[in-house]
Amino acid sequence: MSSYVQTYYHIVYSTKNRIPALVADQRPELFRYMWGILKNKKSHLYRLNGTEDHLHMLTSLHPTVALADLIRDMKTSSAAWIKKEKIFPDFPGWQVGYGGFTKSHADKDKVTHYIMRQEEHHRKVSFIDEFKQLLAEEGIEFDERFLK
Repeated sequence: MSSYVQTYYHIVYSTKNRIPALVADQRPELFRYMWGILKNKKSHLYRLNGTEDHLHMLTSLHPTVALADLIRDMKTSSAAWIKKEKIFPDFPGWQVGYGGFTKSHADKDKVTHYIMRQEEHHRKVSFIDEFKQLLAEEGIEFDERFLK
């Protein structure tokens, strides 16, 4: 018998200290690089977008890939690539931690649209307020001290 898996992850993480270093005109290069990491891990990217200080992605992972390992590899590899290519001069690295939220197939289009509209969304809502809302919607308890 074969294994059949379909798990969507909405992943969110920020730059260290939420420094607004990810300038808009260079982000597509970063997104292509990150997409390559996912493809190398036989995982599927549905949408990747973000603003100056954080990223959102919707992906499904190959069954052999653990979420924590993927995030570690994406952060480590992309940080090294950013520094090598010098595309974001003020980039301090990635913040420790991340949000990883499982989504249903029925949620896929809604989350994809949400990620596509990040620039517009963050004209009204700060990253911290957004992240708190995502945690609350998922029923995840959190300590405010770790959101600074």
